[in-house]
Amino acid sequence: MTDHTIILDHYEGREAAALMDRGRLADLLIDGGDAPRLGTIYRAVAQRPVKGQGGMFLTTPDGTAFLRQIKGLAPGQTLLVQVTGHAEPGKAIPVTAKILFKSRYAIVTPEAPGLNISRSIRDDDRRDALLELAHAGMEGSAMGLILRSAAEEAEAEEIAEDIAAMRNLAEEITADAEGAAEVLLEGDGPHGLAWRDWAMPADVITEPGGFAREEVLDQLEALRQDAVSLSGGASMWIEPTRALVAVDVNTGGDTSPAAGHKANLAAARELPRQLRLRGLGGQVVLDLAPMPKKDRRGFESTLRAAFRADQVETALVGWTPLGHYELQRKRDRIALATLLEGAAG
Repeated sequence: MTDHTIILDHYEGREAAALMDRGRLADLLIDGGDAPRLGTIYRAVAQRPVKGQGGMFLTTPDGTAFLRQIKGLAPGQTLLVQVTGHAEPGKAIPVTAKILFKSRYAIVTPEAPGLNISRSIRDDDRRDALLELAHAGMEGSAMGLILRSAAEEAEAEEIAEDIAAMRNLAEEITADAEGAAEVLLEGDGPHGLAWRDWAMPADVITEPGGFAREEVLDQLEALRQDAVSLSGGASMWIEPTRALVAVDVNTGGDTSPAAGHKANLAAARELPRQLRLRGLGGQVVLDLAPMPKKDRRGFESTLRAAFRADQVETALVGWTPLGHYELQRKRDRIALATLLEGAAG
């Protein structure tokens, strides 16, 4: 037995995957239906530049996309782009021209040459062995390669196969840049993402009905509520609006002088998990429980440590004049509330 369990199932007819940590839901992926998947690669056609933003609207088979910070691209020109996030209703699909071909052990980077090993792999002998695999797998190619942390414990043959598969895919796609707008590669669904990104030792359950048997459905139901219970009777309310995600932290019945600080630390530890499970991103504003200014540094340290273990890119922006704390988080998945509404409909 391991601490982690991965359940591959379906929810309301949609492909879904859940990661459990000692019986507690740690991550959840549900297919977004008609929305383009993260990692999808298009051959796109440039439409028109956006003055003042340094970007360009593009035509794709799934609708209009927006590419930031692009120079030297003329209307009508074709280029390869990759979906980097989920668009809000009425907005263009966010894409990048810096395409990655990502698998469990290897990431091939056509626009960034060089061979790199994950920094989390620190054993020098292991790094040398992986570098040999990288040189062998990418010999004769101008593309770059990153070997991920999961490669540390993997067999050489598995890693070599992964490198070869990603290199072949990258060469095939990048050679197909001319023509009309087209989907060249669809991004991974929840089951593929679970295999690719949840690389820790885990028991894997694939039999239908796993969500019900492993109590995923019960914990998913709790995520429908705005309120989240914290230790010591404290709570936080997480309320998405069109402009931002508001998080309100309360001490509950504890009226001691240290109550606010304790509630805020509990919220800091739990916040990454809640935002991840709820699929929330963009601007996040924390209305914290009252605490002395001298305790802010301890809160910031706890918050930073909590987000360090989270895979979603999050910038800890800092304090506002009114004493709120702000975050900026990448939208890497569709909000759970939107998925649940779609499933119910």
